Amino acid sequence: MELTVAVYRITASFPREEVFGLTSQLRRAAISIPSNIAEGQGRLNTREFRQFLGIARGSNCELQTQLEIARRLRLATPNS
Repeated sequence: MELTVAVYRITASFPREEVFGLTSQLRRAAISIPSNIAEGQGRLNTREFRQFLGIARGSNCELQTQLEIARRLRLATPNS
């Protein structure tokens, strides 16, 4: 959840024209990570929990890619 909050803080300074682009994608991926972990835990079934952890991991990979794109576009710096 801290990662999600950090992504929201970082994207708050993104240009307005990115609201429906990279900002939205970053925020959705960031929210997806803890949400899928929570949903999987709520299933009370180890097999389903593992499935949701896999989805969360995929969202994390997506988020890392999007953050790298933002860095390359100089929308975000490693320290922001």
